Amino acid sequence: MALQLQLRTVSGLRGRADRIAKAAFRGLSFYTRVLESCEDEARFEETFRWPVASNIDGNEILEVQVFNYSKVFTNRLIGTFRMVLQKVVEEGHVEVTDTLIDDNNSAIQTSISIEIRYQAQDGTVGTWSDKEFLETPGPRSEGDSRSPLETDSLLPGLRQSSDVSPGKSSQQPADRSFRRAGKGVFSAMKLGKARPTKDDHRKQDEPAVLEAEDLDRKAMRLGGGLDPDTISLASVTAVTTNVSNKRSKPDIKMEPSAGRPMDYQVSITIIEARQLVGLNMDPVVCVEVGEEKKYTSMKESTNCPYYNEYFVFDFHVPPDVMFDKIIKLSVIHSKNLLRSGTLVGSFKMDVGTVYTQPEHQFYHKWAILSDPEDLTAGLKGYLKCDIAVVGKGDNIKTPHKANETEEDDIEGNLLLPDGVPAERQWARFYIKIYRAEGLPRMNTSIMANVKKALIGENKDLVDPYVQVVFAGQKGKTSVQKSSYEPLWNEQIIFTEMFPPLCKRIKVQIRDSDKVNDVAIGTHFIDLRKISNEGDKGYLPTFGPTWVNMYGSTRNYTLMDEHQELNEGLGEGVSFRARLLMSLAVEILDTSNPEINSSTEVQVEQATSVADNCTGKMEEFFLFGAFLEATMIDRKIGDKPINFEVTIGNYGNQIDGTAKPVLRRKKEGGDGDEEESELLQNSSEDEGGEDGEMVSVSSSQPMKPLVTDRNYFHLPYLENKPCIYIKSWWQDQRRRLYNANIMDKIADKLEEGLNDVQEMIKTEKPHPERRLRGVLEELSSGCLRFVTLADKDQHHSSRTRLDRERLKSCMRELENMGQQATTLRSQVKKNTMKDKLKLVQNFLQKLRFLADEPQHTIPDIFIWMMSNNKRIAYARVPSKDILYSIVDEEMGKDCAKVKTVFLKLPGKRGFGPAGWTVQAKMEIYLWLGLNKQRKDFLSGLPCGFEEKKIARGQNLPSFPPISLLYTKKQVFQLRAHMYQARSLFAADSSGLSDPFARVFFTSQSQCTEVLNETLCPTWDQLLVFDNVELYGEAHEMRDDPPIIVIEIYDQDTVGKADFMGRTFAKPVVKMSDEQYCPPRFPPQLEYYQIYRGNSTAGDLLAAFELLQIGPGGKSDLPPIDGPTDMDRGPILPVPLGIRPVLSKYRVEILFWGLRDLKRVNLAQVDRPRVDIECAGKGVQSALIQNYKKNPNFSTLVKWFEVDLPENELLHPPLNIRVVDCRAFGRYTLVGSHAVSSLRKFIYRPPDKKAQHWNMTAKHLKGYLAMANGAPRSRPTGEIVVNMEPEVPIKKMETMVKLEANSEAVVKVDVSEEEKEKKKKKKKGGGGGGGGGGEEVEEEEPDESMLDWWSKYFASIETMKEQLRQQEAAAAEAEEKEEMEIAEGFKGQAKSKEKSKAPKDDKKKKQQAAPELPEKKNKQKIDELKVFNKELEAEFDNFEDWLHTFNLLRGKIGDNDDNATEEERIVGRFKGSLCVYKVPLPDDITKEAGYDPTFGMFQGIPSNDPINVLVRVYIVRATDLHPADINGKADPYIAIKLGKTDIKDKENYISKQLNPVFGKSFDIEATFPMESMLTVAVYDWDLVGTDDLIGETKIDLENRYYSKHRATCGVSQTYSIHGYNVWRDPMKPSQILSKLCKEGKVDGPHFGPGGRVKVANRVFTGPTEIEDENGQKKQTDEHLALTVLRHWEDIPRAGCKLVPEHVETRPLLNPDKPGIEQGRLEMWVDMFPMDMPAPGPATDISPRKPKKYELRVIVWNTDEVILEDDDYFTGEKSSDIFVRGWLKGQQEDKQDTDVHYHSLTGEGNFNWRYIFPFDYLTAEEKIVISKKESMFSWDETEYKIPARLTLQVWDADHFSADDFLGAIELDLNRFPRGAKTSKLCSLEMVTNEAELPMVSIFKQKRVKGWWPFVARDENDELEVTGKVEAELHLLTAEEAEKSPAGLARNEPDPLEKPNRPDTSFIWFLNPLKSIKYLICTRYKWLIIKIVLALLLLIMVALFLYSMPGYMVKKLLGA
Repeated sequence: MALQLQLRTVSGLRGRADRIAKAAFRGLSFYTRVLESCEDEARFEETFRWPVASNIDGNEILEVQVFNYSKVFTNRLIGTFRMVLQKVVEEGHVEVTDTLIDDNNSAIQTSISIEIRYQAQDGTVGTWSDKEFLETPGPRSEGDSRSPLETDSLLPGLRQSSDVSPGKSSQQPADRSFRRAGKGVFSAMKLGKARPTKDDHRKQDEPAVLEAEDLDRKAMRLGGGLDPDTISLASVTAVTTNVSNKRSKPDIKMEPSAGRPMDYQVSITIIEARQLVGLNMDPVVCVEVGEEKKYTSMKESTNCPYYNEYFVFDFHVPPDVMFDKIIKLSVIHSKNLLRSGTLVGSFKMDVGTVYTQPEHQFYHKWAILSDPEDLTAGLKGYLKCDIAVVGKGDNIKTPHKANETEEDDIEGNLLLPDGVPAERQWARFYIKIYRAEGLPRMNTSIMANVKKALIGENKDLVDPYVQVVFAGQKGKTSVQKSSYEPLWNEQIIFTEMFPPLCKRIKVQIRDSDKVNDVAIGTHFIDLRKISNEGDKGYLPTFGPTWVNMYGSTRNYTLMDEHQELNEGLGEGVSFRARLLMSLAVEILDTSNPEINSSTEVQVEQATSVADNCTGKMEEFFLFGAFLEATMIDRKIGDKPINFEVTIGNYGNQIDGTAKPVLRRKKEGGDGDEEESELLQNSSEDEGGEDGEMVSVSSSQPMKPLVTDRNYFHLPYLENKPCIYIKSWWQDQRRRLYNANIMDKIADKLEEGLNDVQEMIKTEKPHPERRLRGVLEELSSGCLRFVTLADKDQHHSSRTRLDRERLKSCMRELENMGQQATTLRSQVKKNTMKDKLKLVQNFLQKLRFLADEPQHTIPDIFIWMMSNNKRIAYARVPSKDILYSIVDEEMGKDCAKVKTVFLKLPGKRGFGPAGWTVQAKMEIYLWLGLNKQRKDFLSGLPCGFEEKKIARGQNLPSFPPISLLYTKKQVFQLRAHMYQARSLFAADSSGLSDPFARVFFTSQSQCTEVLNETLCPTWDQLLVFDNVELYGEAHEMRDDPPIIVIEIYDQDTVGKADFMGRTFAKPVVKMSDEQYCPPRFPPQLEYYQIYRGNSTAGDLLAAFELLQIGPGGKSDLPPIDGPTDMDRGPILPVPLGIRPVLSKYRVEILFWGLRDLKRVNLAQVDRPRVDIECAGKGVQSALIQNYKKNPNFSTLVKWFEVDLPENELLHPPLNIRVVDCRAFGRYTLVGSHAVSSLRKFIYRPPDKKAQHWNMTAKHLKGYLAMANGAPRSRPTGEIVVNMEPEVPIKKMETMVKLEANSEAVVKVDVSEEEKEKKKKKKKGGGGGGGGGGEEVEEEEPDESMLDWWSKYFASIETMKEQLRQQEAAAAEAEEKEEMEIAEGFKGQAKSKEKSKAPKDDKKKKQQAAPELPEKKNKQKIDELKVFNKELEAEFDNFEDWLHTFNLLRGKIGDNDDNATEEERIVGRFKGSLCVYKVPLPDDITKEAGYDPTFGMFQGIPSNDPINVLVRVYIVRATDLHPADINGKADPYIAIKLGKTDIKDKENYISKQLNPVFGKSFDIEATFPMESMLTVAVYDWDLVGTDDLIGETKIDLENRYYSKHRATCGVSQTYSIHGYNVWRDPMKPSQILSKLCKEGKVDGPHFGPGGRVKVANRVFTGPTEIEDENGQKKQTDEHLALTVLRHWEDIPRAGCKLVPEHVETRPLLNPDKPGIEQGRLEMWVDMFPMDMPAPGPATDISPRKPKKYELRVIVWNTDEVILEDDDYFTGEKSSDIFVRGWLKGQQEDKQDTDVHYHSLTGEGNFNWRYIFPFDYLTAEEKIVISKKESMFSWDETEYKIPARLTLQVWDADHFSADDFLGAIELDLNRFPRGAKTSKLCSLEMVTNEAELPMVSIFKQKRVKGWWPFVARDENDELEVTGKVEAELHLLTAEEAEKSPAGLARNEPDPLEKPNRPDTSFIWFLNPLKSIKYLICTRYKWLIIKIVLALLLLIMVALFLYSMPGYMVKKLLGA
C-alpha cells in the first residue's frame, strides 16, 4: 500500500528566487531539492512515495507547499495546495493542475501541476482478497457496512504465502541500500533516529525503495532545517540512538521502587484570623497534619484573633504517603481542658498540593473557612497562614520577613493553588463499586488457615469489601462473605468542596477478618487526570471501567513480606484483582432546601451496569520469545531456572488452574458468570477446531552456566524458548492506542531534547538547528495524532471520560502543534535557552496526557523462578507491547527485542540489593487480538525455524514452542576502555580500587584494577573473540545487542563492591565494509554511570563490533599500537581512537590546609599535599607543625603534562593529603578530585583586541569593562559623572569605546543620594525638613534616626526590588506566551515589534524627570540586605583562593547525596592554573612579573596575621521550635578557634523570631582560627541546651578576597550620626591601596570635584559637615564614588562588598539538608597592625516607647434592647461598655452600668487608661507576661495595636449578654462621625474608601463609631453607637498632666445626666413605682379611670334598668 505523488511544475511565480516545495501526508513531509534562481516556472519533476499501513480514507488530505528558499532566514511561503483524496481513492490515479492559495485562503496566480497514484495492497483499489484473514468469511469491500470498530480490528497486516514461515530469512536488501547511501554523509547510528518507521513490518512483496538521491532530501526532512548539517551528530549515549526496528531501548536507571521513606517537614505558621462568624468568641486554631494535632493558644472574646504561632511536623514516610496526608486547619470556639469546644469552620488541603506550589509553599495566604456540617452556610471567616513542605535537600526561599504594614487584600491572597476559583462550591462525589473478579485464591489470615486445616472446609476464603478514602474521609461497602467474585452494586458518596484541594482518591479492596483486615489491592485515582479545568473542560468522571490492582505475589505464606505493596506503596509485583467501578461528581445547589446538608460519607445501593458497558469481550494473544538470559545473580544458586509470564491471572501457575473454563462460544457468549470465569484461565487441554492451542506460560527449567565470578547465564545458544497465552479482555484498545501515539511523540521529543542538551554541553555547532528540527517533528506528530484519534468517535462502550479526554487531548495537541510551529520560527542562537525550557514544558504535558487513567488489559509480569521459588521480576505495561496495524498506535516495544533487567520485589529491592542486576533478558513480546495474530513473529531477528507442539505441526498460524536459529554470524567485539571519572568512593579511605567488567551476550571481561583512585585511566582494549549472534547479518549491523559495563571496587578480601553501571551500543562493521572514516575508527564518548537512581560518574570509552568474514580474523583491521611492556599482556587503546595530546603546564598555588580531622584516632601533624593529573604530578612542601601554622611555606609549584586537545576529554586532577609519620610511613588523610579543569584553564588574551567592547551587565546600569589588552593604557579618559542625573530606566546599554576616544559615561545615582545632595546643598540643619520641599510627614530629626531606621528602610527597598523583578519576569513570560500564541505572521511584523521597545525606552527616559518632585519620601541612608549568604552573591569569595573539600570514607548506601557533609575530613586551600606551553612572551615580560609566582602574581603573603573580628547578629527568623510548647528560648553562641562565647544569660524567652541586636568582638589569628561558627541554642532550665541550628563562615577567604569583604563600603561617607564610617581606613586610603595593589594609575584628585583612576574620571561632591554643621573640604566622597564603581575600572576592577546584612540559613547536623531557621548578621574584620577601629555600631533592639492611651466613653446611642421588663414587658437594656487594648482581656476596663435604658441611649462620661509599650518601626505593642503559672519567666509578645470596645447588657443572675463590638487599629482607623446620625455600618465594611487616621499622628480624636455584630444570617448589623474620645500621650506627657480612672481625680469628669429609671427597682421600689405612675403612665392611668367610670355607669344602668321598667309598667 502506498501513495505516490509526482510533483511536476509550479508556474506563474513572481520575481527571481530559489524555490523549494514540501509535500506532506499523514504528518510525514518530504522536501524537494532547491531550484536555484528560477523565475516564473519551477520544474521540480520529483516523485515522493508514502508507504501506508492503513487504508487511505476518502477525506484525508494531501498538502503541497511552495516556498522561497533562504539559507539564512526561515523560508517564505508562497502558497499552499491541499487536495482531498476521495477521487484518488476511487480511481487510483489522478492528474491535477490547480492554483495555490495563500495564508488567507484566497487563490493566487501561481499554479501547480501534479500526478497522484494510490495502490492498495494487491493493486486492486477497493476490495481485499479473501486470503487476507484468519477468520473472515468471504471477500469484503471498503464500503462494507460493518461497525467501524470491527473493521479497525480486522484491517489486514500483510499475509505471506503460507509456504514461507513468517520468520524465514527471505528479506531483500532494500533497507541496506538506504543505509549504504547514508554512510558517507552521517553516522548511520544517528540517522535512524528520526527516520520515520512507517515501513516497519518490511513487507516481502513491496520493496522499501529509497533512491540514493532521495537521501539528501531525507536528511533535510529529518533535521527540519534545510542544510545537511541540521542532523544531530551529537554524541549521545549510544543507547539512546535506536536505529532498526527490531530492538527497543533499555531503561538505564534501575529504579529502586518508589516506596522508600524520606524525611519531610511541614511547617505551618498561623498568623491571624479575620471575620470569624459568631458573637464574642474565644477562638483556638487546631492544626492537623495526617494524624498529628497541635493547638494555638486561646484568644478571648475577639472575632479577629492574632496568633503568629509556628508549628512544625516532622515525618519519615514514603512520598506517596506524605503527599496524600491531609492538612486540616480548624477554628474552634472556647475550647478548654473540660470541653472540646464548637467548630466554627475548617479548611483542608493535601500535602501534595502544597508541595507542587512554587518553592513548595504558600506564604501569607488566607484560608477560607467553611463549616462541613452545614453546606448551606456561607464562609465562616478567614485564617491567614504560611504553609511549607520541605523534603530533604529542598531549600525554601522565604520571602524576607519585615514589618508587614501593607493592608491585607484578603480576596487577592487566598490560600488556593493557581487556577482554583475563590468561590468554591460544595459537590457530591459518587463512587460506584459494582463488582470485582480475580481475587487471590486464599485468605491470608491465620484464622482461616487454621479453620481450613481443622474442618477441611473448602469455601472461598475471602470476605472482601471496598474501602474508599478521599480528603481525609473513609467510606466502606458492605462485606461480601466468602466470595472470589463479589458483587456489590453500591455507591459511596463523599461531600467535599469543589474543586477539592486533595488530588487522589484511594480505592482499596480489603479482606474482612476478625483479627485484622488486610488490603488485597489498592488503586489511586488522580483527579487531575479525570477532569479538566479549562473553559471547555469537564468535571471529574470515570468509568464504568475495570481497574487493575497490583500488589504482592500470590504465593500464600502465612506472613506476606510484601504486604505493603498491597497498600499501594511501591511497585506491585503481581496482579491482585480487578474492580469494576465508576465515579461521577455533581455540584450541589446549596440554596435548595431539600438538600441533605451533612457531609458524612453515605453508602447506598446503586443500579448495576450492563455487561457490555465496558467493551466487547475479545480473545487476546500474547507471544513471547526468550532470546537471551544472562547476568543471572550467582547468589540465586545453580538450581534449574525457568521464566513465567502472566497477564492478569492467565498464565499464573498457582491461581490459573483452579477452575476448568467453560468453552467459549464463538459469538461472544453471554451471561455474567461466564465472563468472570474466563479470568481464571486454565491450562487444561482445550482441544477443538483448528487445533485450539493450550497456553504455555513458562519456559522449561534449565541449569545455568557460570559467566564469571558474579553471574550465571542460561545456555540457550540457537534454541530460543517461547511462551504464548490466550486471554479474554474487554476490547478497549483505543485507549491504549491513543496513549501510545502520544507516548511516541513524547519519546521522540525527549530524545531530540537530550540531543540538543548534549550538543550544548559538548559545544557542538548549531544546536538551535537541531531544536528547530525537534519542533518540526513535534508539530507533525501532533497533527498526525489529531487525524488518527479522530477516526473512531462513535464506539458503543466508550465512557464519558473517553469522549472528553479525546476531545481535550485533540485540542491540546492541535494547540501544541501550532505553538511548536510558531516556536520553531523564533528559535535563534540567543533565544535557545528560554525556548528549550518551553519545549520541556511540552514534554511534561505530553507525558501527563498520555497517562490513561482507565485501565484495560493488565500489565504483563515476567518472573524468574529458581527451583520453583520466585526470585526476581520485570513488569511490562501492556500498552507497550500492544499491536496495531497503524504504526503510530503500536506499542513501542511490540514485536521488538527488548532488554529487560529483572529486579527484586518490594522492600528487598531497596538499597544496594536493588542495584545488582538479578538477570538481564533479551525478550521479544507481542500482544494483540487473536484474529490479528498472523504477524506476531515479524519483528524477530530473521533466520529461524519454528518448533511447534505435535498438534500444531502443520498449522501455519500456530505459535512455536521454541525457535531454532539456523543463521548465525560471528563477530569480534573491541571495547576501548579509556578512563572513568567522578566514581563512587567505595573504601574507607574515600577512594576506590576500580576495575570495569564488560558484558556482551554471554561473555564478560575485566580491565585491570587501578588502586586508590576515583578517576582511573585504564587505557585498555578488551577483545571478545568469536561472539556468536543469531539472525541475519544486516540486522546486526543496524541493531546490535547492547553492551553492559559494570564498575566494581576490588577488595583484598571478600567480593568486589558494585560501584555503578552503564550501557552502550557498539558501532558495527560488516565483513564487506571498509574500515574507514567517517564511522571508523569510532570516537570516544562519555557514558553516564548510574548506581541505583543516582548518577555515579562517567565512563569514556568506544566500542566496535567487527564481523569475522569468510577469511577469518586476518581480514580485521590489525590491533596495532605499542604493547605496553610494563603492563604485561594488556593492550592499550589504539592510536586512531585515543585522544590527540599536547603539552600543558599545570601551576598549583599551595596556600594551606584547614580543619583536618583525626585519622585513625591520631591527630594530623605533618601533612603534605600530592597533586596528580594524567600520571604526572607534584608534591607540596611539608607543613612542619600543623597546629602551629597550617599554611605552606612554598606557595607556587608546577609540572608539565600531556593532555588531550579536546578539553571535554581532560582527565580529572586529583588532590591528596597525606600525613607523614615517623619511620617514613605516611597515611592518607583525604582526597579531592577536580573533575573538570575548564574553569582553571588560562587562555592568553588576543593581542589584536584593540577595541574594548563594553556592555552594561545585569541591569547594574554601570559599565562593566571587558578585559582589554593587558597593558595598553588608553590615552583617552572616560568621565563618570556622579552629579544627580535624570534617573534613566536602567536598560542594557552597549557603549563601544575606542581605545583612545574621549567619552563621558554618566552613571545614574540612586534617588536617595540625590535627595541627600539636595538637602546637603540647601544646608537645612541636620537634614531636618527645612529644604523648601513640601513634606507630608514631618521628617524625623537626624538624632531620632538610628541603625534600625536604616535597616527597615533597606528592607523596604529590597522588597520593592524583588517585586519589580517578579513583575518583570512575569511580564517577560506573558510576552513570550503571547508571541507563541499569536505566531508571527511573516518577518515584517517582528521587525516592527523589535522597533517598538526602543521607542518605549525613549519615552520612558523622557517621562523620567518628573520623578524626583513626586517622591518626597524621607531619605535615610541605606545598606544592602542580602536575602542569602554573602558567599552566594560573591561566588564563595573564590576569586583567587579556592577551597577544595577533602573527602574520606565510603559514600553511604542510602540513595542520598547529603552524606557528603559527613565525609569531609578537612579542606585544602589553593588554586590551579592550566595553560598550553609555551606562553606568549609579553605576559612574562610584564613589569613586576615574578617568575616564582608564575601566573599567580600579586598574591599576599600567607604568614599568620592577627585580626579583630566583629560579629553583628541582628535577628533570627522562623526558628525550629525546640520546646514542647512549640516555642524556643534562643540565645547566640559564637565559636572561633579557641574563643567560645555563649550569650546564655541574654536568652530571649519563648520566641521563634527573636531580635538579638548584639555585636561581639573576637581576636583571632589567621590561618589557625578562620572558621567562624554562629549557632543558635535553645535555653533549657534543666538539662543541656539544644542546638537549634548553626552556620559556618570561612573568614579567611573573605579576608583575602579582592571583593574586600573585611568591612562593607557604605553608601555615603559621614563622620557622625547613625551612619558613621565604620572602617579605620578612610575611602581615599582604601582607594590608594587598591590602586597600588592592582597596578592601576591613580587616584589623581583634580579641582572641581574630579578624580581620575586609570582612564576613568569620576565627579562628585567635595564638602562634608561635622557635628557642629561646619563645612570642610574633603576628597572622601569622591573616593567613595570610585569604590562604589570599582568594577568599572579596567583589569583590576571587581565589585566591592557594600555595607550589608546577610541572611544565613541555620542548619542542624541531625537534620541534614533541612533549614532550621535563618539568621541575619554581618561580620567586620580589622587587621590588628592597622589603627584600631572605632566602637561597634549600636544595633541593640529598639526599646519600645512608653505611651498612655486615654479613652473617654461619653455616650452610647441606638443600642439594641435585650431585656423584657417583668411588669410591663417592655424592652430595655442595662448598658455598659467594656474596652481593652492589649490582645487579651486581662487589662479590660468596664464603665458603670446605665440601667434600664429604654431608648438604647446611655450616658457614661467614663475614662479608661491604658498604658502600653509600643515599637514605632514595627507598629506593634510589646507585652511581657508569664504564659502560665508554671512558667519560669516572662515571655515577650508583639501584637498589633488594636483597641477593642464592646457594648454589653448587664444581667444580675445570669451571664452578661454581648451586644456588639468595634475594633480600631490605632495606626489606621476610620475618623469618627460628627453625630450619631452620620455614624453607619459603612465605617466598618468599606474601610478602603474612608479617610483613615492614626492616633500616633493625630494624638486626639473624638467622634461616633458603630458597634457591630452578626445576625442569624451571618450578616453584619449595627447594634449600637458609641461616642468616644481617644487621647494618646507619651509617658512623660502623661506624668505631667495626670488623669484619673473612671470619673476620679485628677481631672475628674462630671457625673452623667441619667433619667431616674436607672434606679434599681428592688432597692427603691416606691420610687420606681412613683416614677412609673407619675411620669410614664400618667395619661394612660387617667384614660383607664375614665373608661372604668363609664363602664360602671353602663353596668349600673343595665343592672337597674329592668326594675325600673317593671315599676313603670305596673305603675307602681
